[in-house]
Amino acid sequence: MKPFLLLLLLLVSIHSFSQEDAWVYFADKPNGNTYLANPLTMLTQRSLNRRLKQNITLDTKDIPIDLNYVNQVKNAVGIEVKAKSRWLNAVHVFGAEANIKALKVNLSFVTSIQFANKNIAFKGLRSEAVKKNSKFEKVGTNFNYGSSSTQINMLHGDYLHQQNYTGLGMVIAVIDAGFPGVNTFDGFKRLRDNNQILGGYDFVNHSNNFYTGNSHGASVLSTMAGFVDGSLVGTAPDASYYLFISEDNNQESPLEESLWVEAAERADSLGVDVLNTSLGYSTFDNPNYDYAYADMNGATTFISRGAEIAFSRGMIVVNAAGNEGSSTWHYISAPADAPSVLSIGAVNASQVAANFSSFGPTFDNRIKPDVDAMGISSILINNSGIVSAGNGTSFASPIMAGMVACLWQAHPNATNLQITEAIKNSGSLFASPTAQLGYGIPNFQSAFTTLDVQEHRLKTLGFYPNPVKENIYIIAPMATSVKVKIMDILGKTVYQKNRKHLESINLSFLAQGMYVIDLNTENQHQTFKLIKQ
Repeated sequence: MKPFLLLLLLLVSIHSFSQEDAWVYFADKPNGNTYLANPLTMLTQRSLNRRLKQNITLDTKDIPIDLNYVNQVKNAVGIEVKAKSRWLNAVHVFGAEANIKALKVNLSFVTSIQFANKNIAFKGLRSEAVKKNSKFEKVGTNFNYGSSSTQINMLHGDYLHQQNYTGLGMVIAVIDAGFPGVNTFDGFKRLRDNNQILGGYDFVNHSNNFYTGNSHGASVLSTMAGFVDGSLVGTAPDASYYLFISEDNNQESPLEESLWVEAAERADSLGVDVLNTSLGYSTFDNPNYDYAYADMNGATTFISRGAEIAFSRGMIVVNAAGNEGSSTWHYISAPADAPSVLSIGAVNASQVAANFSSFGPTFDNRIKPDVDAMGISSILINNSGIVSAGNGTSFASPIMAGMVACLWQAHPNATNLQITEAIKNSGSLFASPTAQLGYGIPNFQSAFTTLDVQEHRLKTLGFYPNPVKENIYIIAPMATSVKVKIMDILGKTVYQKNRKHLESINLSFLAQGMYVIDLNTENQHQTFKLIKQ
């Protein structure tokens, strides 16, 4: 028995001191009211404007994580804090299992701990685990330069471009593996010359140098922002961009999920409109961290929960469905499983599904992917700076994201939900979605028209003037009574009363600034931005 006991003790010792990844969740945010009273201390004005336009009030998820709590975790024995999330009020830690568990015992503000290792059970542990899909489809250069017209015309994106909706005034964040060459390649010269790169950050190496890493991100960006006359025009050539690195090219780790959430939170604070991610998570280097298909329910993985919060802040998240359609995994990966994420499958130039494009539905039987774009022989800029072609949902996703930005530019008063619903409703398979293509290939001309009709109908309910110094007048020709509610930027109701068509409301009591006015009748409901001078 002695040799067995020695082996057992050795195994216990190894298990106790091996390093683990985990998420540590906090109970509250002690200084929350101070931040909510001074929103510009945590969000830019552009971010606040995006919320106001969509009638999204600030809440505790917008409040920064408490640094005192973070520092106490950092100072705990054997603990390294790798990332933090204000949305989920959690930090990603690395350390021995025993030291991580001790945080729950020693720190009163720690409510629960979620280990990435599915083999570790812990009281107070959140039930989710972590896993990752193949990171991305490598760019396959085949020297078939072709034309980018097919990938744009397939979506009827040329119609939006002809109407001068090319992404101007929209901000897109690309969260990926790296962007080498974006600062030097000729295909990005127009982007640089017009100062359309607003900034970026490498969350993996904690560096302001984001023109590094894997060229995958640069190729992804090129399908939206690249411009080589006669060879490549991106789907949103006039949009502005933030470039964030969250993918560690040296390992497959649960930390990458946390870094993605950090990047998305940064994008939110900066006022980004559209997020594109051509990454997916389902398996890791350590098989103990692997997800199962049952985890693809939009509510289990850390990254999918973060993506859902991103949408609730007023952004649109566009994500590649994954390249596992012909593999043993087969299904979409996280965060493409999140309910509000616009998940993108891949088709070829003839609009036939790519065999590698990951299948839905989600484990809880929701339609995924949502829609599709060209992901076979997509025209892009490769890692040598040459216009070439590549395969993967990695490229279908940004092709779609660029068009999403153009559509939102055309209809700036639409909410993120109205935009994504119009896109899905225009899909070629909307009446009969399939497991691999979802609602099919969207028609952006049709989506544009649908939103135009919706906006025209809403013109029958409104108010004037705007901006206002003293009195506004309610416009409701088809209603006998209108419920009027005015809210400040924090969501606090400052006025609420029933009014009639052309009846005036004196607003001289309001301080100068931006408000939301909500008009509700028996048949219509509309929300507007109101500017008090």
